[in-house]
Amino acid sequence: MAVVIPALLRGFVGAICAQAASSRLTPSALRHLTLSSVMKSKRKTDHLERTADVIRREVVSAAKVCGAADESPSVKRLRLLVADKDFSFKAGQWVDFFIPGVSVVGGFSICSSPRLLEQERMIELAVKYTNHPPALWIHNQCTLDSEVAMRVGGEFFFDPQPADASRNLVLIAGGVGINPLLSILRHAADLHRERANKGRGYEIGTIRLFYSAKNTSELLFKKNILDLVNEFPEKIACSLHVTKQTTQISADLKPYITEGRITEKEIRYHISRETLFYLCGPPPMTDFFSKELESSHVPKEHIYFEKWW
Repeated sequence: MAVVIPALLRGFVGAICAQAASSRLTPSALRHLTLSSVMKSKRKTDHLERTADVIRREVVSAAKVCGAADESPSVKRLRLLVADKDFSFKAGQWVDFFIPGVSVVGGFSICSSPRLLEQERMIELAVKYTNHPPALWIHNQCTLDSEVAMRVGGEFFFDPQPADASRNLVLIAGGVGINPLLSILRHAADLHRERANKGRGYEIGTIRLFYSAKNTSELLFKKNILDLVNEFPEKIACSLHVTKQTTQISADLKPYITEGRITEKEIRYHISRETLFYLCGPPPMTDFFSKELESSHVPKEHIYFEKWW
């Protein structure tokens, strides 16, 4: 297992990475090491505790913050450089996020596409402000060139192979749950470009994004999403929902906005044997739609969901 740690990366992150590098640990052993050595808090919302049984890669990689911006009033977007060539991920997965001097480990979904990592060795995260120590660090202390360490995990992903059957995708997001679904959307667009340009590769079907947030200022990545809709109008469509809008909706957004929650009727319209459903948002939302899809006879193996607290 290759682990690259620069000299500046010290503290408990360096210690964990050094231990990981010095022994060929199985995923379960590495999880145990991280849990026993790092996780001080026993709150139910701790990422490592919630995901202790989820498959992770063995590689723990150093990363450097090379860009930061406010994606919304409550969400900060980070761009990180990961030089380690052994670091890779599938669209939809998340990272364990190790911060020097912070005893609690963060868990954040990647919102960029695998192609960005392949071409530029970059990934992007978007983190909502909360009082959880990793989120507080990102919003209040993180600067350009800050160094962290990351490890990929998660069983929620879209990773079709070139010969796989073509599938339609329905992506259902609530709030910051857009992150892994944006990664999947971007990956699907990359696959479509590749097939259009080279005449080979995976043939993606249609993609429909349903995305709900409190108001338009909290709808993340609006421009990125609408750019993809406009680039591939025959392939990609979106329906953006706001539940507590108090200001006027801008003219450029209005055609895509529905006031009110995403309804089961909207989703039911897109059910077919060729369609996969990906859901990510608050647990009540993902529970509701997964049950609705099952009651509409969508096979369980066609329903994927990720819950974020």
